[in-house]
Amino acid sequence: MPRKGMRSLCFSPKTQSFCESMSPSRTSLSSTPRRGFSKSMIEQTINAAATIIMKWDAETSAYARVTSLFYESKREAMQFIRSVNELQKIMHLLVSDQDSGSEKLIQAQHLMQIAMKRLQKEFYQILSMNRAHLDPESVSTRSSRTSTRSSSSDYDYDGSPENEIRAVGDSISEVEEVSSMAMSDLKSIADCMIASGYAKECIHIYKIIRKSIIDEGIYKLGIEKISSSQINKMEWDVLDLKINDWLEAVKISMRTLFTGEKILCDHVFASSDSIRESCFAEISKEGATLLFGFPELVAKTKKLPSEKMFRVLDMYTAISEYWQEIETIFSFESTSTVQLQALNSLVRLSESVRSLLTDFESTIQKDSSKAVIPGGGLHPLTIYSMNYLTLLDDYSNILTDIISDWPPPAKSSLPESFLNNPDSDESPAPAISVRIAWLILVLLCKLDGKAKHYKDVSLSYLFLANNLQHVISRVRTSNLQYLLGEEWITKHEAKVSLFAANYERLAWGHVFASLPENPTASMSPGEAKECFRKFNSSFEEANRKQISCIVPDSKLRHDIKVSIGRKLVAVYREFYNTHKSTVGDDRSVRLFVRFSPEDVRNYLSDLFFGTVNRSKSSSTSSSTSSHRRHVQSPLRA
Repeated sequence: MPRKGMRSLCFSPKTQSFCESMSPSRTSLSSTPRRGFSKSMIEQTINAAATIIMKWDAETSAYARVTSLFYESKREAMQFIRSVNELQKIMHLLVSDQDSGSEKLIQAQHLMQIAMKRLQKEFYQILSMNRAHLDPESVSTRSSRTSTRSSSSDYDYDGSPENEIRAVGDSISEVEEVSSMAMSDLKSIADCMIASGYAKECIHIYKIIRKSIIDEGIYKLGIEKISSSQINKMEWDVLDLKINDWLEAVKISMRTLFTGEKILCDHVFASSDSIRESCFAEISKEGATLLFGFPELVAKTKKLPSEKMFRVLDMYTAISEYWQEIETIFSFESTSTVQLQALNSLVRLSESVRSLLTDFESTIQKDSSKAVIPGGGLHPLTIYSMNYLTLLDDYSNILTDIISDWPPPAKSSLPESFLNNPDSDESPAPAISVRIAWLILVLLCKLDGKAKHYKDVSLSYLFLANNLQHVISRVRTSNLQYLLGEEWITKHEAKVSLFAANYERLAWGHVFASLPENPTASMSPGEAKECFRKFNSSFEEANRKQISCIVPDSKLRHDIKVSIGRKLVAVYREFYNTHKSTVGDDRSVRLFVRFSPEDVRNYLSDLFFGTVNRSKSSSTSSSTSSHRRHVQSPLRA
């Protein structure tokens, strides 16, 4: 702060300079009428003040040079303060009649200078020697347990700091007691010096020592000056560590560092709002601006990978969560730049989030891999995208703020067949819900294109069913279900059922067709043999193709198996039981009837795990039917 500005602050009407405070034109002297003090009383007051002030004059007393007044005797320290206050009153009276009291006035001025030097030294010592006890954490803890003692305009010290601490009782620890005592001593000295016109000297000492504590605290929390170019050159791992440090630094800074410092500043300089504001601003503004400037630098990084969005959201969340504290702690006009910096960081972070969401959408749309997933399983893009979206859901409240005024996505970028949502215009959904639904729609559209790469159409439907089921499962097991709603889930579950039905029709339809519509209808041995032959051939072929298919979701896997089994096993069982004997003798049965109903059921139970479950098949066959052994070789071929 410029010298002129500081001087005008320190010697404002609330903290007048000594010369101004003794001006004859001041009306406050009426509170202490000249007639109330005889010459002897004035002399007695000055002499009494001289006794204690000179005792603690470091220039004339070796004892005073090596001893702390406030540490040696708190009672004598309070007497020293009272004497200075009385001396100040006498000086006000003497200045009204300089001719008769000029010598006494000069003597009083000399004593006042000595007293102020002593109090400066004490103020410095208390601040320096109690760095550990006046650390922001101790101060903020003390404040939460005890209320700030109200200042008294007439310095009535009958309620001494010892009594104040004693009144708190055993509710505070020894460290907090030392902290409270030091705060009270500092306030006593500051009140006295300010009232005596020595605010500038008091403030100077306070700012130097306390700013060094804040700056040291910020540095120890890992916050340092860094440029945008340095951020751009950093490897992500290094930047990630710095973001981690910053997140912890914000938490500690807002809970203890700046909170504790403001509490201390407010307490020590309770007698002057302007001094309190000036001190706290000069002590904290630089460190706080540095702290809240870091997220803006990160947000301005030229290229952040889309998966690093969560770090950006973490920083946005941290500032948002402490915004009320930021407004409260940095409420002065002189600290408005701190609020402005925090707000700028929020704006930059929100812009970065929007940009990263756009990049994420672009990543999905630009995925050009044409390799098909074996067995119609989950595509890596599906897994990646849903992991990303479910993590985003953890920040849904923050994202709601960020994208509330973001224009909705341009639907023209997707095929019209994917945009059938008649309810969307009638009841507009929240912006965050629209954005999440849109990103999933982009993913599903991309998956639809990838399904076309399968040569086997039935596999393309199984692929779509698997991937959509994974999407729905992730939605149901996360808070995305509340953003997208039950209607969205039901609609897409119906699509899964449709995909599964199409897979079943294409993959197993020819097996169903190999059995007669009426399995119990009478037929000749030749017709029975032909039916069994067709069933054997079609079932072997279907099983050979589908045994490599995979359905990761247990419920979908069970539903598909149950559906196939209901249409196949039950019908085949009726046909088997009715026409096994129609085929002919045992030799004909062994030749044409290769599968029992239990064999069919067991083969179906092995499906959709992606591999042939040989051990299960062989162990099951030994307990069900010898026919299973006869057909293992062609099925495995």
